[in-house]
Amino acid sequence: MLIFYQLAFFFFAFGGIWSFISKRKHLLSTLISLEFIVLGLFFYMFFVFIMNYYDLSFLMYFLTFGVCEGALGLSILVSMIRTHGNDYFNTFNMLQC
Repeated sequence: MLIFYQLAFFFFAFGGIWSFISKRKHLLSTLISLEFIVLGLFFYMFFVFIMNYYDLSFLMYFLTFGVCEGALGLSILVSMIRTHGNDYFNTFNMLQC
């Protein structure tokens, strides 16, 4: 069981980091990779807290901030699509905003 949690953390966290670092064209794919990183960190913190008999209430705060991060990213995505028509990074000029 110990190996499963460690592999889940490495899969989610490093998979999210790899997809975030690699060049992507769309904002939605970068937001999904950020959510993978948050999910991997959640698995890791859950594993550490269970093994060390810590209180799990901190995980609720972490999930709350993760949900707020996702909602903020989706609101930026919607406003970008409404103003520019798509979510491609190459057609979006940061100096014009």
